[in-house]
Amino acid sequence: MLRTQVAIIGAGPSGLLLSQLLFLHGIESVIVERQSQGHVAGRIRAGVLEQGTVDLLLEAKLGDRMLKERLVHDGFALGFAGRTVRVDLKGLTGNAVSVYGQTEVTKDLIDARMAAGAKIFFEASDVAVENIASAHPTVRFIHEGSAQEILCDFVAGCDGYHGISRQSVPKEALRTYERLYPFGWLGILADVPPAAEELIYSNHERGFALCSMRSQTRSRYYVQCGLDEKLEAWPDSRFWDELRSRLPEAVADAVVTGPAIEKSIAPLRSFVVEPLRFGQLFLVGDAAHIVPPTGAKGLNLAAADVRVLYQAMVEYYRTGSSQALEQYSEKSLRRTWKAVRFSWWFTSISHKFSDDAFAHRLQLAELDYLSGSDAALTSLAENYVGLPFG
Repeated sequence: MLRTQVAIIGAGPSGLLLSQLLFLHGIESVIVERQSQGHVAGRIRAGVLEQGTVDLLLEAKLGDRMLKERLVHDGFALGFAGRTVRVDLKGLTGNAVSVYGQTEVTKDLIDARMAAGAKIFFEASDVAVENIASAHPTVRFIHEGSAQEILCDFVAGCDGYHGISRQSVPKEALRTYERLYPFGWLGILADVPPAAEELIYSNHERGFALCSMRSQTRSRYYVQCGLDEKLEAWPDSRFWDELRSRLPEAVADAVVTGPAIEKSIAPLRSFVVEPLRFGQLFLVGDAAHIVPPTGAKGLNLAAADVRVLYQAMVEYYRTGSSQALEQYSEKSLRRTWKAVRFSWWFTSISHKFSDDAFAHRLQLAELDYLSGSDAALTSLAENYVGLPFG
């Protein structure tokens, strides 16, 4: 049997970041991950980081490569009715966002944890979280054919929406809030220069489109699609044609096409579970909440959870006080619900929900209002760059 202070389920960004921050404060952890290290490091995910997330990565001693390679964006653009309107994040809020792919964040975290000799069990199967109501919960799993058991003080469930952590909680103890959207995002990654220096979110009568990037030579593009769409029905040529048809003309003309190096379809949902603590188990990131990617909040919300939880654990081990741990759920959920609201709202004004022409005209009217109101643009910008902690 292994003994540690914190058992972490999941070696995604939230689990790795929590482990790294705890390590820097002398707190031991063990990570259990069902996927291989290569799979974890290679997952293609979001790439827009709020300044608060950047600051937390720097606090975790992970900033060297990020600071060299990130793209700092002082704004983004809204495309609608054949035109584009820039949202000046820096001018409206004093803050900016950083483009640095989640894949790169994960690689940096794995490198840092491995360099420190962290104990990470990749490709663990039959993971079970037990005795969460006791002072010392256990995590059981199979690794390389051998049964393993971890006795710990706390369990951090960082294993995502489909993970075992939330499933370990009695159903009657959960309150679940969910909204499913009647569409998904079809995205491609291509080694071509981006169509613009900043992201462009485009509302079109054919559906939503997003122009994004990972670097000056690698672009990420999305188009809204039906939930029943199949990847094989979308050869590269069809994707590029559809993308350009949904963009303002000047932007469409700037799109450089090329072969997709990754292509995927993802459904959209809003999901929150309450509370986030059950005995000695704490739910973190996607295990606790999911938002549509429109507002670029998924990774940033996970980092915010980690920030609250690691600080509470440091306080507990330094002083013996559990007050901050008892406040984890309430504090994290307060910020989560604001991000859920923003992501829902941004999705509602940018995506096609039906063929109702009246609804589309209302969207265009709201976007037109936004473009002419400093107050409305400031509200949008404040939410996009990330709301304050606390």
